[in-house]
Amino acid sequence: MPGSHSNRASLWFLAVTLLSFLAASTAPTPLYHLYQEQMQFSAATLTLIFGVYALSLLAALLTVGSLSDYLGRKPVIFTAVMLNILAMLLFIHADSVAWLINARVLQGFATGMATAVLSATLLDTDREQGPLVNSVAPLLGMALGALGCGVLAEFAPAPLHLTFWLLLALFAMQAVYVWRLRESVSRQPGVWASLRPTLHVPAQARSTLWRVLPLNTAVWALGGFYASLAPSLVRTATGSTSNLIGGATVAALTVTGALMIYTLRNQAVTKALQLGACSLPAGVALILLGVHSASLPLFFLGTLVAGCGFGAGFLGAVRSLVPQALPHERAGLMSAYYALSYLAFCLPALLAGNLERTFGLVATTDGYGAMLIVLALSAMASLLRSRSARVCEANR
Repeated sequence: MPGSHSNRASLWFLAVTLLSFLAASTAPTPLYHLYQEQMQFSAATLTLIFGVYALSLLAALLTVGSLSDYLGRKPVIFTAVMLNILAMLLFIHADSVAWLINARVLQGFATGMATAVLSATLLDTDREQGPLVNSVAPLLGMALGALGCGVLAEFAPAPLHLTFWLLLALFAMQAVYVWRLRESVSRQPGVWASLRPTLHVPAQARSTLWRVLPLNTAVWALGGFYASLAPSLVRTATGSTSNLIGGATVAALTVTGALMIYTLRNQAVTKALQLGACSLPAGVALILLGVHSASLPLFFLGTLVAGCGFGAGFLGAVRSLVPQALPHERAGLMSAYYALSYLAFCLPALLAGNLERTFGLVATTDGYGAMLIVLALSAMASLLRSRSARVCEANR
């Protein structure tokens, strides 16, 4: 049927666009050590360059995250794509830390705007496949961006520019195609009021959000560490100098997470949350063992196990929240979810980058890992208490 074909085409376009934004977000990760060598900056500056992206993304979620609920989906998607095109141009011409920071700030705002509107539009387009695409596409995008850029940096010419030229061309095509989408919401008053910084969490979703927050925080804090300091950690612990290492570490975590999401897509939400709360601390413990034994295989084994927890926890959190929102509340709820997630993504990594100067990268990683383990185990304890309460209630 024509309508069904149109929906499938829209779903694919939205998935690829969301994937592209997240791929662009991790593309700089394998290049950080090249930028460090060229511009001579510290690990603290590296995490600042990484952190301003997440903070700018957060600013977008807090201000324009709900804009598409009032203005319409298409104009907001188009604006986000155009902003990311400008960010790619800044990366291409970057020759100082200031240029990199400006590129990441603009990229972060564009990605925040895109994440909220694309997530909502995916749910508008397909209520069954939308939540799955919302969970899988960002992780696959992060993996493709990091690994693809690592491969190009290792084997292709112009390692600091080629990736961003390719992404620029991709975003230019998306800017043209977006106007072929069917608009899924009608304009309504309140556009300017929606720009006030706030978290739009529907009342019926608040208890669920608090319940999944500890595990979700651990998941995103792990992702933030891998996107910023993990490549430097591997080099420090093992002495490896390959450009592929930075991309491979992020890809190992996120691809495993994406595979876990696909595997658990039809399972109960509680099973995904429990698996995430078990796998993540086990993986982090193996990662720390790999660091202290200077074992790259053990480090990657731990990354794969933690990746299972990363994907399961992410899926469990999203699937717990999505049914709680009415259609006109979706963009606002997803904005609030991603705002809290990206705070967990950037703030611990920024703190780690500054602590590294005092305690060293390995000791800082030990403390970071301990924090993740405590958060995940507290989430597991909460899940077990909830299950016991349900059993008691059923037996009354």
